[in-house]
Amino acid sequence: AVAARRPGASASPSPSATPDVGADVEVEELSVPVGAEPSAPDEPVALDAAVYRTAGGTDRRPAVLLAHGFLSTRADRDGQARELAAEGFVVLTWSARGFGDSGGLVHLDAPDYEVADARALVDVLAERRDVLLDETGDPRVGVVGGSYGGALALLLAGTDDRVDAAAAAITWHDLTSSLAPSTTAAEGVSTPAAVTSTQPGVLKRAWATQLAASRGALPVGAPEGADGGGADGGGTGAAGGPGPGACGSLAPDLCAGYLDAIATGEVGDDLAALLRASSPATVLDDVDAPVLLVQGQQDSLFPLTEADANARQLAAAGSDVRVRWIAGGHDAGAGAGGGFGSAEDDLAPFLREVLAGDPAADGAATFRADVVEDDDLGAALGAAAQQPGAPPVAGLAEEDDDREVLELPGYPGLAGADGGAPALEVRAVPLVGDPQQVLSPAGGTPSALTTLPGAGAAAGALGGGLAALGSALAVLPGQSATFDSAELEDDVLVAGAPTVRLVVTSTASDATLFTGLLEVPSDGRAVLPRQLVAPVRLSGLVPGEPTRVDVALPAVLQRYAAGSTMRLLVSSTDQGYAVPQDGRVYGVALASEDAEPAVRVPVALGDDVATVAASTDDGGGVEVPWGLVIALAVVLLLAALLGPVSRRVDARRAAPATVPALGGGVLAGAASLEGDGPPPPLVVDGLALVYASGLRAVDGVSFTVGRGQVVGLLGPNGAGKTSTLRMVLGLVHPTEGRTLVLGHEVVPGAAVLSQVGAFVEGPGLLPHATGIANLRLAWQATGRPLEDARIDEVLEIAALGDAVHRPVRGYSQGMRARIAIAQAMLGLPDVLVLDEPTNGLDPPQIRALRDVLRGYAASGRAVLVSSHLLAEVEMTCTHAVIMRRGQVVAGGSLEELTSGGTGDGHGGTAVVVDDVERARAALADLPGARVDAAAEHADAEDRPVPGDGELTVTGAEPEDVVRALVTAGVAVHRVAPRRRLEEVFLEVTGT
Repeated sequence: AVAARRPGASASPSPSATPDVGADVEVEELSVPVGAEPSAPDEPVALDAAVYRTAGGTDRRPAVLLAHGFLSTRADRDGQARELAAEGFVVLTWSARGFGDSGGLVHLDAPDYEVADARALVDVLAERRDVLLDETGDPRVGVVGGSYGGALALLLAGTDDRVDAAAAAITWHDLTSSLAPSTTAAEGVSTPAAVTSTQPGVLKRAWATQLAASRGALPVGAPEGADGGGADGGGTGAAGGPGPGACGSLAPDLCAGYLDAIATGEVGDDLAALLRASSPATVLDDVDAPVLLVQGQQDSLFPLTEADANARQLAAAGSDVRVRWIAGGHDAGAGAGGGFGSAEDDLAPFLREVLAGDPAADGAATFRADVVEDDDLGAALGAAAQQPGAPPVAGLAEEDDDREVLELPGYPGLAGADGGAPALEVRAVPLVGDPQQVLSPAGGTPSALTTLPGAGAAAGALGGGLAALGSALAVLPGQSATFDSAELEDDVLVAGAPTVRLVVTSTASDATLFTGLLEVPSDGRAVLPRQLVAPVRLSGLVPGEPTRVDVALPAVLQRYAAGSTMRLLVSSTDQGYAVPQDGRVYGVALASEDAEPAVRVPVALGDDVATVAASTDDGGGVEVPWGLVIALAVVLLLAALLGPVSRRVDARRAAPATVPALGGGVLAGAASLEGDGPPPPLVVDGLALVYASGLRAVDGVSFTVGRGQVVGLLGPNGAGKTSTLRMVLGLVHPTEGRTLVLGHEVVPGAAVLSQVGAFVEGPGLLPHATGIANLRLAWQATGRPLEDARIDEVLEIAALGDAVHRPVRGYSQGMRARIAIAQAMLGLPDVLVLDEPTNGLDPPQIRALRDVLRGYAASGRAVLVSSHLLAEVEMTCTHAVIMRRGQVVAGGSLEELTSGGTGDGHGGTAVVVDDVERARAALADLPGARVDAAAEHADAEDRPVPGDGELTVTGAEPEDVVRALVTAGVAVHRVAPRRRLEEVFLEVTGT
């Protein structure tokens, strides 16, 4: 290869100071010609490259090839290149083919393309006068990279014996098994994170989709007129292959394989061959240079098992191997360290030792692993509930200056090899639990959610990411089996991949399961370490016949505290993976043929954990599809957050729907839809819900809720009340009829639903979050400013006091009901819909809620509430709608419903008087008369004179009541027979 200075580049590069180092580093930009693409065999591809070295001096120096990660460019390695140049190295960094300003297509570290390109760059270094040579054409060179670049470093070290050192971070071993793993226990292997990955495995569909889409590969043909993407054209146009432009900058064969895998959930033979060729596993036997392996603990793409496999193969080949487990990884966020994280401090000493013979750097052969404690769950959720720029939540201050590190003489289980040490102790922790059945639902929906692959940075920006949700979304009822240990007597520092023997049966000929080992502290809050699960796929099963399998759980470095328990999780689904599309049932049990069932965990000793000064690095940056991942995450988040806002604005601008005359039924309040006035808050027009069997669960329900009204929706069990409410809210699509809110028709996702607050079929609360955090998180999901939530007002309604700052999991049923009602009132919507809101409330709380609902309606809003407490409805509501067998059988104001008694004394007599207390005293002497305290005060608009009130008197004839009042000098303004609402309800429902 002949490197040429890029057009426009300075012939004598000017030096510039490197931040944090102070050395003057000059940068020389180059264009390096390499092999052509098959689509243009006569046109060499040009790589955009740059050489960094400190200014001045004519001495020859060791060189470093610095590779970047996926969807990155050489520009992203500028800071690291300057730092290594300041350490005395000549650093060459470049944009791989298909990235940045380099030509060509992405072949995913293929031997004939990216690896061959790297060998050409070694040739460039061999020709430079400032690079130290071991012999002619053989520069003293190390190769460094993270993720995509890390695999390249290992592949180059295994195919070019001129490489003297390799440092690879957060990368893969066998790419086929990395993207479609099936992890079982590795027999006869003593390294801590050793697993056996069998094929076919379980496709990491979410990661595969992101990796393909990040280079412009589309799951369907590109739109007409779309640009073809890559520098040399990406489409094949071949029958059965991606259409023109569908592959972006991915090589056509790689693109076709990825798109097929994403569509089918299986890695085809052609793609498997390509991935295998791009795997360090194919060449590590030929590596004789020292290797530094760095792997992230928070990594669902390339977990610790990848570095373990690389280390074992390198050690078996006689290589000097050093291993680091850092706190970061692909799920932890992007950074400037190229994926090395805290191990960045070891990189330069390693290179100085190997390339420059620096004795001061000796000792880097020890094994180090960051001991990471899971963030406090409640604090993380509290942080998520904060507005951007708001003061931090108490307890979420800056991290400590120190960190804990596990330090061992070498990598465990490689005793006798360079960089090796004895194996860790393996401890058996007994588990208990009965055999359980696990459903794998048709279509794989709903699926457990453990992590959003690659979206750690975006999720972290929102405050804690998915890890803040703990195990709540990973353990779905009916789709998971759990088995628990006894309480641990002392701390157990698990360092590697635990194993457990299971007995599995399936109703199909295969089974796909996901496993993890949760920590359950004494407070019951389960934690899934790093949100990782390990997939296992069993093939060739006989339906109904048990199969024993030794399963490997996720490799972690996790301290299980004394007093906590270990909980084995076995789940049938995970959002990040491809799962069977047919419904099936698995049986899962602990195997116990030899001894009591136990999970076997590799354990590190607490004496081997030291406290060291924290690295100033950002914790494990990663360079895989971060641009795309964050862009996708931002798009999704903006859609979620801003969508409701824009829809709400559109709803305000749109003209109300034309409202025809309503069908039959009772209109509560008889609010008119005619005229020029504003439409009623809520109109229910002929709603019907008909099942496939022909059953009409709801049949022609119509009513209107006007402003200032509290309407009770009543009916015996099975009358259709909750189904009606679900249709009103757009949660169920009606077979017939419609609902209008503020004149706009309700459909699923309708913008006008932002004006509706609802509490139907129980509260939707995060148990580990505080009450205040639940309210904030619920409001943030709407995308509206926090100040619009009126949280102070709804907290006053909830009347939880200091309990609002406690996790909801400790709330009583009544407290949960109150916080749920407050959640429904966030933003003080125009329409409030509550389903059985008094469940769990004690009498004082019910009375307080009564006042709240009346006051809420009196402010010009509308309230629809279902309840089976008729006396409470009578005291709270202004109107009522009574349903029976899916139909409305009565409705109107409470006065209309309860008036019209027979005068026989059983229903009662309603009287409006000028002085309630004098009236009560006068009636106390009337034989048999009982004053009903349930309706002492009439609505304000019904009072003839301010201060007048209404009494309902039972047990006496109306004429006797009037005579007693007049004799006592009490002015009687109105007299009407009245029945109790209960009597009306029983009469019209026939119960």
